[in-house]
This record gives sequence, structure tokens and C-alpha cells, in this order.
Amino acid sequence: MEKQVVHYGEFQSPIGTITVFTSPAGVSRIDFGCADDVLPVAETWYKKHHVKADLVYNPEIIEPITIQLEEYFSGKRRFFDLKLDMVGTIFQQKVWNNLTEIPYGETRSYRDVAVNISAPKAVRAIGSANNRNPLPIIVPCHRVIGSNGALVGYGGGVDKKEYLLSLEQQNAMHVALP
Repeated sequence: MEKQVVHYGEFQSPIGTITVFTSPAGVSRIDFGCADDVLPVAETWYKKHHVKADLVYNPEIIEPITIQLEEYFSGKRRFFDLKLDMVGTIFQQKVWNNLTEIPYGETRSYRDVAVNISAPKAVRAIGSANNRNPLPIIVPCHRVIGSNGALVGYGGGVDKKEYLLSLEQQNAMHVALP
């Protein structure tokens, strides 16, 4: 397998620094934290997924992604229009694709997601797939909550999940102009 260049850069968001990675196929990874802190984790992740990645800092290449993230955090964007390079198992990809169908400003339970992908007994596996989502925010795993309404688990911390849900619920009340 030949090496591919994966570009990365940082984005300053209301919930802290976010590092964005994009491969030739599309956005492949988003990490909460600055590049210096997350690069070792990203390098390990790419190796684990059999991607020979040469990670190159290039804020210009990731600018279209950061612009959409800025629009999301300012309440102007409800859907991301980006090519995604979702690396994971077939089951994980099925879960992640289902997450993108959860409407902005709404939530679903892990059980709801399990039923939606025709795997009603796979609630724990849904949680595991959510936990391994490489594209938080863009693939909105923050919209998945416990059956009792509890904000259970989030890779970036429950405080970030709470912020994202609150942001979306506040902005969902505003009617989008045609």
C-alpha cells in the first residue's frame, strides 16, 4: 500500500481547539485538542486502519472544512456538504451513516439507532460504534442519548455534547429562510 498525504490543521471553536484531518478521499478525522496533542493518537489510528499516512500541516487545504465548522458553530449551517472518508468496519459505517440522518436539533436513543439499522439487540454495539466515530460534529454522534434522556458518554466529554445539543436546539427554533 502506498503512502497517502493526509493534510491537517487546527480550528478554534467555542468548545476548544479542534484538529481536522483530510485525505485525498475526504475528511477522515476530527479530534478535540491541538495538533501537538492529537498527532500521536491520529498517527496510531491511521496505522491501525492500515492507512500509510504522511501527516502534513496545511491549513489552506482544510479551510473549506473549517469554514463549514465556523458556520455550524455560528448557527448558520445545519448540514455539512463535505466529502467524507469514513474509515471503519461495515457495521460502524452503517451506524455512522444512520447518525447523519438524525435531524439537526433532535436526538435519538442508542436503541432508536439500533432499530433504524435493523439490529434491535445491538444497543451496546451502537454505543461502541459511536465511541469510535472519527468525525464527531460532522457525523453527529452527539445527537445520540440514553433511553432515559441522559447525555451518556461523548469522546470529547459530556460538557461538549451538552454544548452541541444546546447550540442546535437553540438554532433549530429559528426558521431557516428559503
